Formats: sequence, structure tokens, C-alpha cells
Amino acid sequence: MRVQRIESLDMPGLEDFTSLTDVALRRKLEPEGGLYLAESPKVIERALQAGHTPRSVLLLEQWLPRIEPMLEAHPEVAVFMGESEQLEALTGFHLHRGALASMHRPEPLDPSELLRESRRIVVLEDLADHTNVGAIFRSVAALGADGVLLTPGCADPLYRRAVRVSMGAVLQVPWARLPHWREAGPLIRDSGFELAAFALREDAEDLAEFVNSVPEKLALMFGTEGEGLSRRALAAATRCVTIPMEHEVDSLNVSTAAALALWAVRTADGAARGGDAAPASLSR
Repeated sequence: MRVQRIESLDMPGLEDFTSLTDVALRRKLEPEGGLYLAESPKVIERALQAGHTPRSVLLLEQWLPRIEPMLEAHPEVAVFMGESEQLEALTGFHLHRGALASMHRPEPLDPSELLRESRRIVVLEDLADHTNVGAIFRSVAALGADGVLLTPGCADPLYRRAVRVSMGAVLQVPWARLPHWREAGPLIRDSGFELAAFALREDAEDLAEFVNSVPEKLALMFGTEGEGLSRRALAAATRCVTIPMEHEVDSLNVSTAAALALWAVRTADGAARGGDAAPASLSR
């Protein structure tokens, strides 16, 4: 670990941390640069535990004793230490969590491999909100699903806000990008999965009734809050499920709906096993 005090915001090595509030820029810069950002000591620790390799670290001096032991296996990593005002000027926001690490992105996972090794999958179609993506990953980790599949237009799970909201769950839960629906639908179904689309349709099954007979392999699919699932996604589904609403509420936030659905499936799985709910699968 090479600790350097920030003398100028133009110092070599600080490039990964500039303009972090420019979402459009970062969406392009981070994947193309093969990096993502882990914010807070807890998330940095989870990234390292997941086997991810750090590029550099930005922190306030008081957080150095907390971060230093984590980086013992990475003596080559540059640690940039600065004052709060310097870090805010560099990144564009107040670094109140004390530390920010630039990490090398892991190699993408093949969706076929993820499907082969899973029984419970969440499929997200074109969710643009990083907060919702992060919240769903946290629910997947907490409620025992095996992984997440994302359509090509879905927000990046490794974007800083998604990682933060998930409390690092995006670094633990296996996930993969799907091809377009022409290939994705057959890929999921041919892997033996029932693809259950959550949508407001007259022919949709009540979630409470659906979980009375949960299939051996199940993929729960959710779409954007405004548009919902696309016609192609609905055409790829084998069943349609809904969460009944009262008081003229027509729908829930997508992350809330996903958490309810995962809890219902987990409860049904637990009942089928004699009361023992399945633990989260976070071995990857």
C-alpha cells in the first residue's frame, strides 16, 4: 500500500475519482474503463472478500487505520489521502463515508452458467434507477435467491449508487447480462425455468395462490415502474403473476414488489422443506 497525500487535484492516479456526480459520463466511463467504485469501508471490505482487485483508494486520513489492514495483500495499490474539501472538489460530493476505492471489474458471468447452477432467479428488464437495482440485489441476498439476470438496457449493478444501496450485495450475488428477448426467452425456458412475469393483467395469478405450488426452477421477472414489462418480455413468460392491491393503489415500487415476491417464494420453499427456509446462495 502506497500512501500519498493529495497535493493537487491533477495528481496522476486520481482520474478514476473525478466527476462522480456526472451520471451519464460515469455510466460510459466505468464499464469501458473496466472499473467500478466501492464506497465505504464496509463495501470495500466486501469487494475484497469477493476476490475483486483494487486499483486505488481515496480517503480521509482518519479512515486510514480502518482501510490499511484490508490492503495488506495489495502492496502495489496507491492510497490517496486528503482533506474533506479536497475530496469534495475532486469527486463532486461530500465523502461522508470516509473512503472510496476504485476496483477492477470482474469478468462477466455467462447467463447459461448462472442458470445451470440456480433454482431461484430474478430477471430485471430495463430498470434505469440504480437505487431500485441495488435494493433488489439486497433482497435477493437476504431472501435466498441464487442470482440476477439483467436485460441489455438494465442499469449497471456496479454503479456506485447501486453498490451502496445494496450494501455490497451486488458484489456477492451472481449476476449476468441476458441477450435480447429473441434469445433470452428460449435460454431461460430451455434451462428448465418457469418464467413468471409480474404484471397488471386480467389473466394474472394472485401471488398467494401462485406460491401454493412453486415450480422446481423459478425465474421472477420485473419491469420498469412506468412502462412495466415489454410485450417481448411478456411473450417470453410462461406465467403471469400479480400482487393484489387495496385502497385504489395500482402497484408497488418495483424493489418492494420483488422483495414481497421473494419472501413469498422463500416461505413456500420453507414450508415444503418442513419449515426450514432456504439460505441465501452467496458462494460466488
